[in-house]
Amino acid sequence: MLELRDIKKTFNRGTSNEFVLYDGLNLSVDKGEHVVVVGSNGSGKSTLLNVIAGSIYPDSGTITVNGENVTNKKEHLRARDIGRVFQDPKMGTCSTMTIMENMSLAYNKGNKYGIKSGLLKTKRQEFKDMLKQLGISLEEKMDTKAGDLSGGQRQALALLMATMGDPKILLLDEHVAALDPKTSEIVMKLTDSFMGNGMTSIMVTHNLADALSHGNRLVMLHKGKVLLDISGEEKEKMTIEKLIRMFSKAEDVLTDTMLFQ
Repeated sequence: MLELRDIKKTFNRGTSNEFVLYDGLNLSVDKGEHVVVVGSNGSGKSTLLNVIAGSIYPDSGTITVNGENVTNKKEHLRARDIGRVFQDPKMGTCSTMTIMENMSLAYNKGNKYGIKSGLLKTKRQEFKDMLKQLGISLEEKMDTKAGDLSGGQRQALALLMATMGDPKILLLDEHVAALDPKTSEIVMKLTDSFMGNGMTSIMVTHNLADALSHGNRLVMLHKGKVLLDISGEEKEKMTIEKLIRMFSKAEDVLTDTMLFQ
């Protein structure tokens, strides 16, 4: 499904702030896997998603999706096969557009269309049925602008939009970190429901409890390297305490957010 081979990436090359993040990173993700990625600040978690999505190009190495080499493929072209939800709910939707208009854009992702044809009135009932499945009454707000929704409602909408068109891979970049605990729980339940449909996903989180209770595979990054990669029974037996000890042994400093979130 997804293959990253010998990925190398240096930031601020040629300056006093030159920093080598990846020096031969390798990662394979099979179809239907739900990978949760943890690591301290600067370990390369979000950069990993950026490299996969095409927001950042590696200096060398290859990225393949379903056997296709997408290493040099532009981000907007990869978006046809890769859905993404960001930490900031505002980044996944357009504030000045209604729910109906936002969903029309998501439905047409990768296709050419004009402004008027992009608003698919014939799809209104279908979109309404999709929203109803979220269980948060967004189907009653089809003509409400996304900017008038709460953070949780907007993130749930962004999650739904990211999965429209059946992308091959869904990238979740700390997508509940900006939400209050109750809303975070709701969005995580929605996330699990989407994952249960066989979609392949990679979720970055600072929340170790979420990392252990969601997904079927856990990857820990440390200074751009894979420090831990476990799944199945091994993941089920992992505890927060063990994860913290592994960070400590790697001479990482855990933030209060990671310890207590």
